[in-house]
Amino acid sequence: MNANRWVSTSMPYLTPREKGRGDAWGADAAAQGRRGTQRILYAGEVAAPVEVARLLELAEGETAVVRRRLILLDGQPNELTDTYYPVDIARGTGLAGTAKIPGGAVTLLAQLGHVGALVREDVTADNPDAEERETLRTAPGEPVLRLTRVTLDRDGRPIQVDRMVMPARRQRLRYEIGIEAGPES
Repeated sequence: MNANRWVSTSMPYLTPREKGRGDAWGADAAAQGRRGTQRILYAGEVAAPVEVARLLELAEGETAVVRRRLILLDGQPNELTDTYYPVDIARGTGLAGTAKIPGGAVTLLAQLGHVGALVREDVTADNPDAEERETLRTAPGEPVLRLTRVTLDRDGRPIQVDRMVMPARRQRLRYEIGIEAGPES
């Protein structure tokens, strides 16, 4: 496999971290012998984009909290991620600010009483827009992967929507699915 290609699994990013542990991205990168960092480009309240409003079960144009991050691998842009939260969950918390969140956002959500129980991910391929191309430093004509993830709690309420854009040639997405043995027919 190409040494510059990143292998990504979703599970580490869905599980709250133990107290004192760093964020999942840094730990995941370190486990693969790499250095994972991130920069918060923006955080605050915005009118939720149409797709995000639908996934968060908000009315069109309703406000959500967003954190826009540039995810870096060994100092190079690896992913651009916008994470959205319902205002009643995130307003006034670290989710609405630009400071680093100890243990990451999923850990803070759990501390606030919001634990994910079901995750849906959709992945598509597309061409980046001009801002994405510049931020991610993709070559002209280089496609990106767009991953949209919605996390729902035990009651089926959406608590988080992630929209990620990743240079396709630098990524490999891996899905590991555990199957519980059910009654035999």
